[in-house]
Amino acid sequence: MEDLGTPVLDNHLHLDPAHGRGLDAVRDFARLGGTHLLVVNKPSWLLGVEPETGADFRTVFETTIDVVEEATELLPGRAWPVLGVHPGLVSKLVDDRGFSPADASALMQAGLGCAAEYVAGGDALALKSGRPHYDVSDAVWEASNEVMRHAFSLGADHDCAVQLHTEATDDLTEVAEWAEARGLSAHKVVKHYAGGTLAGPTPSVMSKKDRLEVAAESGEPFLMETDFVDDPDRPGMVLGPKTVPRRVRWLLESEYDAAVERAHVETPADVYGIDTRATLSR
Repeated sequence: MEDLGTPVLDNHLHLDPAHGRGLDAVRDFARLGGTHLLVVNKPSWLLGVEPETGADFRTVFETTIDVVEEATELLPGRAWPVLGVHPGLVSKLVDDRGFSPADASALMQAGLGCAAEYVAGGDALALKSGRPHYDVSDAVWEASNEVMRHAFSLGADHDCAVQLHTEATDDLTEVAEWAEARGLSAHKVVKHYAGGTLAGPTPSVMSKKDRLEVAAESGEPFLMETDFVDDPDRPGMVLGPKTVPRRVRWLLESEYDAAVERAHVETPADVYGIDTRATLSR
């Protein structure tokens, strides 16, 4: 295994041992110097779950918790689960299953409540929510925002971060204000698939060199991610599991040592309360 001399965290990826590369992806990540992973549950419909109640999401969450335990065995550091309800579910419920936007929102909020139970029990690190990144009706948009605000309330209740899937933007100031209003500090709101800078929440920057250069130069807190989807039917989707370690090596070679420390030690500690150095076992 390559040692890059620093913790290396991929802040957002998916693992699917039943249908995708699963633990082989973790081995690739570790072999190139990766040490820590935040593993987000796949969308419920991709695991064949058609929820009727919040408890119906348990299968989705426990699948992720199980693979995280196996991944931790393969890493120099460890992995943590991030659990929640993908915002795209609102369209599955409204368009495909005939739910009203209000009923879809209620079911998704119940699913988040179920996810929060795992955070409360110490079995998950953070929650995942957001709103659609594509055009929807005003009613669906407002229902989705209400789901997201509920996630912030749960994050405040359980003192945990909330990762967001949202539209592409460099300004989520209003969303950060919603979080603050619910009692969750804006820095504990994380926009996944972010560009190099973001107003409001903490950006989890897609690990492309142009975006990372902007983030490194900004001097602001940021995280790095691939959003690896682990779906053999979509092999070219987003970035592969080797990408974050490769980009960390590139950042170090480019003398962005302070940015690497920020993204892989300081920001994870501030946002999630995790110590990526202390959790290195070898």
